[in-house]
Amino acid sequence: MTSSLIRGRPRRARAHISARVLHALLGALVGVAWLVLPGTASGGAVAGGPHRPVAGALGQREDRGTHTADLVLPMIAVAAAGVLASYGFWRRRRRTTGRTTAGGAPVTTGEPPDEELDERARTALVHADDWVRVSHEELAFAEARFEEAGAPEELEDARRALREAGTELAAAFRIHWQYEHGVPEEAASRRHALAGIVGRCEEAGRLLDVRAAALDTLRGLEEAPGGGLGAALAVAEGRFRGLTARTGGADAALAELAERHAPTASAPAVGNVEQAKDRLVFATTRLNLARQAADAGDVGRAASRLRAAEGAIAQAGVLIDGVERLREDLAAAAGLVPAALTGAEAEIAGARQALDGRPSAHPDITPGELRARTGHADVVLAGVRQELASGRPYDPLGLLRRIVRAVAPVAAGRAGVLPAAAALCVRAAVAGADDVVATHRAVVGCGARTRLAEARRRAGTDNLDDLVAAGELAEEARNLADQDLRLHGHPPEPTPDRTAAFLGGLLPHPPSYGGPRTSDRRREVDEPR
Repeated sequence: MTSSLIRGRPRRARAHISARVLHALLGALVGVAWLVLPGTASGGAVAGGPHRPVAGALGQREDRGTHTADLVLPMIAVAAAGVLASYGFWRRRRRTTGRTTAGGAPVTTGEPPDEELDERARTALVHADDWVRVSHEELAFAEARFEEAGAPEELEDARRALREAGTELAAAFRIHWQYEHGVPEEAASRRHALAGIVGRCEEAGRLLDVRAAALDTLRGLEEAPGGGLGAALAVAEGRFRGLTARTGGADAALAELAERHAPTASAPAVGNVEQAKDRLVFATTRLNLARQAADAGDVGRAASRLRAAEGAIAQAGVLIDGVERLREDLAAAAGLVPAALTGAEAEIAGARQALDGRPSAHPDITPGELRARTGHADVVLAGVRQELASGRPYDPLGLLRRIVRAVAPVAAGRAGVLPAAAALCVRAAVAGADDVVATHRAVVGCGARTRLAEARRRAGTDNLDDLVAAGELAEEARNLADQDLRLHGHPPEPTPDRTAAFLGGLLPHPPSYGGPRTSDRRREVDEPR
């Protein structure tokens, strides 16, 4: 785009320069004509005057000399030429600096404004994130087909490209997170940062595009039903049957969690089973249509419908896995709460010793601030003990988060259980937010994805403060994703399976491994049914 703009500038400049030269020449010609006109008119009178002698006419002209009025019109013509040239220069200058549209909005001919670049970077991040997610989905089906026979080289190449694309995407999200928080500060550097985000997203897409054709050949979806297409259909139908059987268990698990714990404990997975069933209904339809197309010999359409079914099956798997993972996390958190309380009490005792004059692990905190933090942690721990002693159902992950966040500001590493408790809370929060993005990617915007990426980056550390920050970012990402869902999650025809397809990004084309050039290479050619 930039090169085309640069190439266009000289042509526009030459056009305006030519117009000014033309104006000047025209004015000069008019001036010369007016200068010559008086002599021509006089010569015509001498030669053609029938009533005046030639000698008398010459003598009369010599006596009169050059009259001042004869120079007025030529001077006006020269002035007009100068005005025309100045007007052309002024118009050129105005177009260079900018102009306004009919609505009064400024229109520049140079680089786009920062707001446009920011929106371009946000869009690139969303698209690249979708490419990586969808590529993971299709690659999983390809791996399932060759699970027993061993992974061929093409499959390993696709894995490597996906890892490299994920690295580029993570770097782009990191740059955008820093950009949102004012880093860098200089205007030119901020524009370069936005350009870097777009460039890394494009590189992620390019890496996936390079391996897309090889993966297509490996899967053989364009082959006869008895070949690659038949094997892929068998894998998808097997996963479909497995998920259908697991939905009953997931439903029972949610009911058990609701009975055993407080409502907030199972809230992250409420609705997962219903959404999974909707996607399985969509997958059933597409699998049946794929079989029909394959039997009719329409292999291309069968492959397209199969990919749509695979995407729905993958998302149903995410939703069912989310219920089972939440049950495991709540059980682990319930077992960790007593140990976390003991570790928190040890941290508070160490902070009080520092207030009594012993060496402090927080030399940068004033005694007054440390005393306030210690008092707040005491209040939180007292509330946790009271809730545990009440005998009422409670939220184990919620209690664990409260303990960790209250004690982290005074912790000095005396209790190793606190980082473990924080890591469990962060893992649950990141996974829950990621599930929402994965299953509603058509409506989740850049804000939620950027915070999720930053939370995932900070979650890979043992530092307690970073873990606490990662958990808060994951919760913020989940809240933003839910907000996007409330604002935009309304398909034009809200039937259950169509709603699932719309929110999951399964329409208007099925997902496939690849970037911008190949991700929609299997576009569905008929209307979804």
